[in-house]
Amino acid sequence: MARYFDVHPENPQRRAIGQVVDILREDGLIAYPTDSCFALGCQLGNKQGIDRIRSIRKLDDRHHFTLVCQDFAQLGQFVHVDNAVFRAVKASTPGSYTFILPATKEVPRRLLHAKKKTVGVRIPDHVVTQTLLGELGEPLLSSTLLLPDQEEPMTQGWDIKERLEHVVDAVIDSGDCGVEPTTVIDFSSGEPEIVRRGAGDTSRFE
Repeated sequence: MARYFDVHPENPQRRAIGQVVDILREDGLIAYPTDSCFALGCQLGNKQGIDRIRSIRKLDDRHHFTLVCQDFAQLGQFVHVDNAVFRAVKASTPGSYTFILPATKEVPRRLLHAKKKTVGVRIPDHVVTQTLLGELGEPLLSSTLLLPDQEEPMTQGWDIKERLEHVVDAVIDSGDCGVEPTTVIDFSSGEPEIVRRGAGDTSRFE
């Protein structure tokens, strides 16, 4: 049975965030809001959590998982970023973008794209997510909360609790979330390729 945390969107209660972090550190899987839409998240080393995300979303091994990072310093530990890419990514963060980049050895192999050895990374512009990441002290392994039988991501915390209460361990609700996933830019070849047009403006990458 998932625990439900109703948190303030601008001043999230530290006690509630701390309880969610405890759940994550005990290999829990959470549903949480971001600046684009709700996401599923667990710790990097949580193999069971990864399998649970794959099961909930019916994902294959070609799916790019995303490391949701608190800041650029943290992001740089997990992906290789050359100078040209650095400027483009830096100018777009924090924000509703996911960047696909070559992974460093800090990223567990099971999270990498099977052929390209890449991983998605992002820095969200969302108070609750940032507070959660700050308390956790490491990135969240995440995937958009888009169920296989739905065309749009779920937007209401209480609805997510009712629908997924037996397959996730906690739901954070800070009010309505958007329905548009992040814009995905693939920089693995050094040049930007727009993989998905979403909440982030793509004009600077065209």
